[in-house]
Amino acid sequence: MATAAHIPLVYRLFFLYIEPVSALVGAYFAAIQPADYLAYLAPTPTSVASSPPPTPTLISLFQLANLYLLFALNEHFVLSSTSDRRVWCRLLAGLLIADFGHLATMIPLAREKGFVDVFLNLPRWSAMEWGSVGFVYAGASMRMSFLAGVGMSSGTGQRDPASKAK
Repeated sequence: MATAAHIPLVYRLFFLYIEPVSALVGAYFAAIQPADYLAYLAPTPTSVASSPPPTPTLISLFQLANLYLLFALNEHFVLSSTSDRRVWCRLLAGLLIADFGHLATMIPLAREKGFVDVFLNLPRWSAMEWGSVGFVYAGASMRMSFLAGVGMSSGTGQRDPASKAK
């Protein structure tokens, strides 16, 4: 198995460990603490955490948790198995598109609280907004930086020797 030797350390740390672990945290809360997960989405005076979510909501949260798990495993396993920049770029480009989709899922809350409060007002963010907006901003910024070649050596077209066609 090839190592990601020419992928800068900051990218390897973020994409192979920090981001997958954060996705596992999201999976944990969605699957193991679904009522708390819902309460974190949009805290209200009468917390939804006091009662178990309805079955369709639980199923949706379990499916979400499964997707977070898939995201974490795919990102870690695929990127840790190669130093081929083309593979990294393709996976990270797909995840960047998903970042924008994830931010779009926050629009209902933004309609309720205000777009500036949800997308820009960092001091007023809840824990869920830090995870669903702030951390997504960080991931998207890291992906855009990688795709733009920020911090990369001049050998940007390098591939794994094992990945060359015969």
